[in-house]
Amino acid sequence: MTDPNIFVATPEAKGKAKQLRIYAFVAWIVAMAAQVFAILKLIRDDKLVLMIIAIVAILATAIVGSTFWKKSNKLDPTSEKNPTRFFLQNQLGAIMGVMCLLPMVIMIFTSNTISGKTKAIAGSAAAVAMTAAGISGVEFDAASIEKYTAEIKKQNKEAQSFGINSGLVYWSKAGNKYHAFNDCQYIKGKSVSSGSIKESWEQKGISELCKVCKKKAEKTSTTSDVKELIEVEN
Repeated sequence: MTDPNIFVATPEAKGKAKQLRIYAFVAWIVAMAAQVFAILKLIRDDKLVLMIIAIVAILATAIVGSTFWKKSNKLDPTSEKNPTRFFLQNQLGAIMGVMCLLPMVIMIFTSNTISGKTKAIAGSAAAVAMTAAGISGVEFDAASIEKYTAEIKKQNKEAQSFGINSGLVYWSKAGNKYHAFNDCQYIKGKSVSSGSIKESWEQKGISELCKVCKKKAEKTSTTSDVKELIEVEN
């Protein structure tokens, strides 16, 4: 029998993830194109300032691409059963971040047409930018189908322990938490979706129960337990 808690990204989530991945590749292509232009036109002593500006612009564009890529993986994660694909999908942002600047770093330090001072300044700037781009693209908390499935089970169990109906929770379009009460201050007056905890993960990669709702549920659960105890004693 198939486990009903196994995470399966919805078609809508897959579509959004695909869109974000396209945005990521567009950003990386722009960064790569800017790098080629900088290599061909700016590695000169009299273009040092423009070279630094180009390095900063390439770094920013590479980071934008990595951000889109990491968001896409939260919506449509891959399985840990294929280690190679799991690694590549989750760490592609880091790989591309480095590649957006590595050729430029090499060309600056190996150039015979610029002075040692220009090499030191521009090369150091490019190396630091490359490192920053790589680190910003690293996925330190990689999403996976297995991880989401385990988290869904955990949160279903936690919700039920507080008397929360795990089959009916609420979430907003912009939020990253689900809510046990539709009058919660964080979603009150907003357009919200509803469904099970599992559906909130499948549609948005929701992270956890809202802390305000959790406290309210705990209080409600405690009050209910006290009333039941009083009724039993009477």
